[in-house]
Amino acid sequence: MLKLKYLLPLVFFMVMAIFLAIGLRLNPKDIPSPLIDKPAPAFSLPILATPEKNLTAEDLKGRVWLLNVWASWCVSCRQEHPLLLELAKLNVVTIVGLNYKDEASAANQWLAQLGNPYNVSIMDKDGRVGIDYGVYGVPETFVVDKRGIIRYKHTGPVEPGDIEQLFLPLLKKLVEEPA
Repeated sequence: MLKLKYLLPLVFFMVMAIFLAIGLRLNPKDIPSPLIDKPAPAFSLPILATPEKNLTAEDLKGRVWLLNVWASWCVSCRQEHPLLLELAKLNVVTIVGLNYKDEASAANQWLAQLGNPYNVSIMDKDGRVGIDYGVYGVPETFVVDKRGIIRYKHTGPVEPGDIEQLFLPLLKKLVEEPA
């Protein structure tokens, strides 16, 4: 009876250590999204450069597009920005910026100062569209196919190897698929 008293805490400790070891091997960027292989949520948001005009998800149907959620107050967005500029130079995908919970003046100033990789940037001032997309925080990047289906979600800043290893192969495949 005395042995069981000591054995139970030891077994519990070992089980917890195993779960911790497994957790430490997981990539925190691999946050599963229930939206993968589902239609991109509908939106109609003002365009940052011309707020009197709106862009909708329907406007993007028929082409592969990348939705990058960003904000001028986001430190990690500044980190990934040069990589988005490089991707934009390749001209392989329409890049849509979703300016998240930001002031238009700050966002415009940020893009003027750092360069603008976006074909178009839209303003999600209250964050509702971000919620629809399941955004945990900025930056996040989604790849949407020609039919408007979300095919990939990248949580956190895009890093140097991500463009070559993740985005370009997927984008090439999606561009070649029929609509």
